[in-house]
Amino acid sequence: MSMRTLRSHAGRLALLAVVVLLAATVYAVVVPGRAGAGSDDGDWAGTWYAAPVGVEPGGDAARTVRNVVHTSLGGSRARVTVSNLFGHAPLDLRHTTLATAADPARTMRTLTFRGLARVSVPAGSEVVSDPLAFEVPPSGDVYVSVYAAGPVTWHPGAQQTSFMARGEVDRAADAEGFAQVTGAWRYVTALDVQGAGAASGSVVVFGDSITEGVGSTPGADRRWTDVLAGRLRGPHAALSPDRGSAPQAVLNAGIGGNALLARFAGPSGVERFQRDALARAGVRTVVVELGINDLLGGERDAGALLAGMRELVRVGHARGVRVLGTTLSPCGGVRGCTGSVQRVRGFVNSAIRGGGVYDGVVDIDRVLRDPYAPMALWGPYDSGDRLHPSDAGYLAMGRGVDLGVLL
Repeated sequence: MSMRTLRSHAGRLALLAVVVLLAATVYAVVVPGRAGAGSDDGDWAGTWYAAPVGVEPGGDAARTVRNVVHTSLGGSRARVTVSNLFGHAPLDLRHTTLATAADPARTMRTLTFRGLARVSVPAGSEVVSDPLAFEVPPSGDVYVSVYAAGPVTWHPGAQQTSFMARGEVDRAADAEGFAQVTGAWRYVTALDVQGAGAASGSVVVFGDSITEGVGSTPGADRRWTDVLAGRLRGPHAALSPDRGSAPQAVLNAGIGGNALLARFAGPSGVERFQRDALARAGVRTVVVELGINDLLGGERDAGALLAGMRELVRVGHARGVRVLGTTLSPCGGVRGCTGSVQRVRGFVNSAIRGGGVYDGVVDIDRVLRDPYAPMALWGPYDSGDRLHPSDAGYLAMGRGVDLGVLL
């Protein structure tokens, strides 16, 4: 490697460090009671998360959104985060309810924010509800219904069906008043739990559309993070004695189209790492699944990608969080997956497998690749676009994680 190349890599690494520092200021909102490892957050742990992507175009009219969210673990107390992160004006949060999907009429409760049912959320901010005695089911659907007016911070690729209606119907127990279905989550970004049945901490999977679950059956909870959450609820939940006897929850911080270094969909991975990973309640471990979109989008500097990955690890360690990483998934047959992309992908994967990048490795490339054409996704694991796994592929990914390394 030439001296000019070394200087270039060093300069890019220094720039990445500045970007991470700025991102913690620009994108993260400090909220009392919200913290990751190394901070005093009681024993709260995230059970569900949706990384905010942007503001919904034309979404300012007053309406009720019934967000359907799937928990990874339960608890006896709950709190919800409502975001106006990408808003251009205050969000008029008029009324919010929480209920289980299994029995909404019996479980419906109103959420308050510092004692108030109606609050104004400033542009670029978020609010966390007051703790509520509420039996959150493990691996169950929960309704978080929001009646609001103003800008809509959303996650458009939910892989889940939610509901919308005009007017104030957030307290309706049945779905008859919700005339519109939607594949996006709006306003709500986090559900945290505490108390009996709650997790001892959270594993955040931080990635792109593969983590988001594109290609899986919508509404069926067949993302690889769902599979992983199921395994962590099982008999292997307490493999690590220093984690206590309670299992770990799994939070999905995937954004379709997201990249490690580039801003293709939402902030880059480097920019949003503090907010979407390290600031999650009870986070103990982060698994990073990012980089393939950088390559498909034109990045050819393996050193820059590896520097970005190592920077995430450095920032995680400063917060007392372990940072694992996946290899870059196969892309053979995808438009833009050229020979040069495959060469860089191979170099990066070899570096990840060789150590010195992440604290541990989840080798999704070996799990997903065709044994006879290893540059491409194996047929039974292909959802049809040569990049995103099918339900079977996501199942294999979730089963392929070594829980001993994870915990």
